[in-house]
Amino acid sequence: MPRPFYIVDAFTAEPFSGNPAAVYVLDEWPGDAWLSRVAREMNQSETAFLVRNTDGFGLRWFTPLIEVDLCGHATLASAHVLWSIGAVAEHASISFSTRSGILTATRAGDLIELDFPLLPEEPTQRPPGLIEALGVMPIYVGKSRHDLIVEVKTEAEVRAARPDFTQLASVATRGVMLTAASSDPSFDFVSRFFAPAAGINEDPVTGSAHCCLASFWRKRLGKDCFRAYQASVRGGVVQVRVAGDRAVLCGQAVVIAHGQLQASAG
Repeated sequence: MPRPFYIVDAFTAEPFSGNPAAVYVLDEWPGDAWLSRVAREMNQSETAFLVRNTDGFGLRWFTPLIEVDLCGHATLASAHVLWSIGAVAEHASISFSTRSGILTATRAGDLIELDFPLLPEEPTQRPPGLIEALGVMPIYVGKSRHDLIVEVKTEAEVRAARPDFTQLASVATRGVMLTAASSDPSFDFVSRFFAPAAGINEDPVTGSAHCCLASFWRKRLGKDCFRAYQASVRGGVVQVRVAGDRAVLCGQAVVIAHGQLQASAG
């Protein structure tokens, strides 16, 4: 049976920028092997799969290599698709059941707000090979539930970094956030996100990383609301605020393609 899918650019209002995700709205859960094969075929940083349940939707995220516990941009893309196709009423909030608990999406004018867990970091020793793989000199290294965070002195260092992805894939972490205070007064901080071990050398715009970055920069800047820029080639703007033990991510999304997968789930 053909299964419709959508390619959505998230954390942007302009096609061909932000972070693309594939989104499937399914009637029931196929086997994990099928989900993994589809994600490899889509070859996006994340493919999101949704199945309606009694409270909203079950949501799972897959890179081309693995299933992940939390993904911001594919959740944003999923909410945008559900509202766009009329699967959810235009002004109704959406509840997602995920590996990271219940996540919600709400419309706020032109923006979509995602209620995510805050992911605080703690100082950690530099794992062997990390600095050599990144080619930077950190002033701080920390670790969150999922990833490492590396702070450098200047935005220029963040933008100029050219990691050795083969070497970085051997470092024991899902991904690495590279960050610095922004030199542009219209942003609070900049970042990049590398996750070669998960099949993503550099992610264009990473919502889940900002659940940690918001906690990190709150301690340094003494504020709760941030406008951040992820300085990948595509680039993207993430608005995030800390609310207790939650991170509220804000962004826009645009559907750039719609098709049908012909392969069965058998």
